[in-house]
Amino acid sequence: MFRWLVALFILVPALEIWGLISIGRLIGGWPTFLLVLLTGFLGAYLAKREAQRVWRYANDQMARGQVPTASILDAICIFAGGLLLLLPGFLTDIAGLVLLLPVTRSACKAGILYLLQKQLAKGSIRFFRRW
Repeated sequence: MFRWLVALFILVPALEIWGLISIGRLIGGWPTFLLVLLTGFLGAYLAKREAQRVWRYANDQMARGQVPTASILDAICIFAGGLLLLLPGFLTDIAGLVLLLPVTRSACKAGILYLLQKQLAKGSIRFFRRW
C-alpha cells in the first residue's frame, strides 16, 4: 500500500505538470492559468451544490427512520471530487468531475462499495467501540 501511495504522490504531480505545460503550449500561458482558476471555482461551486443536495436527502432519510448509507457514500465522493477540483491540473479536474457529477458518481459509489465489502470480508477493516 505504501509503495502505491509513493508512486501516486510522484506520478500524479508529474503528469499534471506535463499536462499544464502541454495545454499551455497549445492555448497559451494566460488562458491555461485562467482555465485552472475557472475549474477551481467551478469545482467549489459544484461541490457545494451537490453537498447541499445530498445533505437534504440524508436528512429526509433520517427523518423517515432510514439509515442514509447511499448518502454517506455520496458525501465521500463529493468531498473527494471537490478536493480534486481545487487542485491545479487537468487530470485531477477530470477525476473530480467524475466524482461530483451524479451520473458518473453512481459507478464510483459501486466501486467503493465493492472495495469496502471485499476488505470487510478479508477482515482488513475492523470496527471498535468503547463503552
